[in-house]
Amino acid sequence: MVARPRPYGAFKIMKKFWRLLLLPSLVALLLPAWALAQFPVDVSVDVAPPELPVYDQPPIPADGYVWTPGFWAWDDDVQDYYWVPGTWVPAPQPDYLWTPGYWATDGAVFLWHGGYWGPQVGFYGGVNYGYGYGGNGYEGGYWRGGHLYYNRAVNNINNVQISNVYNKTVINNVTVNRISYNGGNGIRAQPSPDQLAAARGPHVPVTSAQRQQIEAAHGNPALRMSQNQGRPPIAATARPGAFSGPGVVRARNNAAAPGAMRSDSSPARTNPGQRSIGTNEQRQGEQQQQQQQRERPIQQPRPEVQEARPAQEARPAQEARPAQETRPAAPPRPAEHSPERAAHPERPESHERR
Repeated sequence: MVARPRPYGAFKIMKKFWRLLLLPSLVALLLPAWALAQFPVDVSVDVAPPELPVYDQPPIPADGYVWTPGFWAWDDDVQDYYWVPGTWVPAPQPDYLWTPGYWATDGAVFLWHGGYWGPQVGFYGGVNYGYGYGGNGYEGGYWRGGHLYYNRAVNNINNVQISNVYNKTVINNVTVNRISYNGGNGIRAQPSPDQLAAARGPHVPVTSAQRQQIEAAHGNPALRMSQNQGRPPIAATARPGAFSGPGVVRARNNAAAPGAMRSDSSPARTNPGQRSIGTNEQRQGEQQQQQQQRERPIQQPRPEVQEARPAQEARPAQEARPAQETRPAAPPRPAEHSPERAAHPERPESHERR
């Protein structure tokens, strides 16, 4: 009796069962106590999350909105990461701030820890999401008297009339590091006692506006990593779910970034066949501009080197002149040789007369 091979669908179901049920339970036994005390694991993946894209923060829609940074989510159906654009979200209640979710790894498994709202910002893996979320706490604003005071140094709030503002300089290391996960070859960060206390405090889960943003990103194929190669065409939005019109921001060209969020651990992948971020002509134009910028500082010193060459050639000629002048004065020993040396310059003069 010949055994029939199992259909592919059965293997796929077993694989999904292992990832969604058995694997998180097994990994939970290996996690440190602080990770379990903070919040449960939502997703586990065996593929490292991509680096964070570079983008500008869209303008705030109105007072009372809190910035929630973008992040890479995992789609198990297509086995690919997709970008959830950052957006401004109304706070669920006064005095509550957003703690972003983050990816963490233990060995070869990457785990997603969901974000939450609370009176204090807790631990989010040390990931530098930018715009106030520098990896530790939140420098974008604070609540006082039922009003959110915005730090003008890190928030784009110039389009609306908001009186509750202040200025505090923040060192934004988002231009140095784009790593999107904690542990392993990623970011090495541990929660502080205050962050652990914040994790055990009162929480509010993601709001309906945030779910709308996630669902809209999940249904947009252009936001998948395999399509945009880490540069999503919709990197941030002014309002949740508004993926077109004013306030939609594209990812910047971070490929030519010696310092733009790039002390990265791996080079960005490229796929010349994809056209989701723009046309091939636009990409070639960007590459030519990058090459010209790289060549400019190299071409500038070339004329200086060419101008310096005649100066170098002239130096031995100047040094040779005093050597010829010293030769007639060097041998004063016999007086007989002096008329002979004086006669030599007369010979070429006679030849010229002839």
